Amino acid sequence: MTEADRDAAITVRQRTSDRVLVAAGFPVLGAGAGFLLKLLAVRASTWPWIPWQGPVDLVAEAPEPAATVGSLLLGTVIGGVIVFLAEQGYVTVTVERDRITTDRAGSSRSAPRTAVSGVFADRKRLVVLGAQGEELIAEYKNEGADLPSVARLAEAFRAHGYPWLPDGDPYRDAYRRWVEDMPGLPPAGNALLKARAAALKESEEKEIGELRRELAKLGVVVHDADGRQWWRETGTSARP
Repeated sequence: MTEADRDAAITVRQRTSDRVLVAAGFPVLGAGAGFLLKLLAVRASTWPWIPWQGPVDLVAEAPEPAATVGSLLLGTVIGGVIVFLAEQGYVTVTVERDRITTDRAGSSRSAPRTAVSGVFADRKRLVVLGAQGEELIAEYKNEGADLPSVARLAEAFRAHGYPWLPDGDPYRDAYRRWVEDMPGLPPAGNALLKARAAALKESEEKEIGELRRELAKLGVVVHDADGRQWWRETGTSARP
């Protein structure tokens, strides 16, 4: 490997073939689903026991070909919305000799090489750790992030000599399960975790991420498992 190769930025994103498959597939699937629902409405209109008889009859009695065309268009639009939401979640990771940057939906986060103590990823999160165990960069699936292949990420970080952690989170044994009003948290920590628990229940991805970043300002790292929140303070010891 030449010096120029070592200095070149490596960009890791979802494979083009996967994105094309999503972009083409969901509108087609949506159109098919719309057409099938239209056929189902025609059949269901003969069932006297079915709820929402009025809307079902309205669909079943719509004139052709307008009913079929409308069902296809509606399904295609819904599929297009799913594609748009998927595009908002795609994470692009740029690994340079002196910096790591992630981009998602126009939002960018970066960390200098000198501050990085370790990097790990799995299917649910990508985390760049600092010297005190803080998360310099964190992209979480339950906050809407759609990560590239973990194998490709590992290859990119290793190519530039970053401390890749193949065994995952070195602080996993330092986390404690959060329950309301538990002691040991910094002031306001319980209130933020309580608000975040409500956001998790409603799957409010943006709120979940914002509250995690507010907790980080207090020195609290939080992640989720089995629908529950687990937390630790920065500066806690990593497992050996």
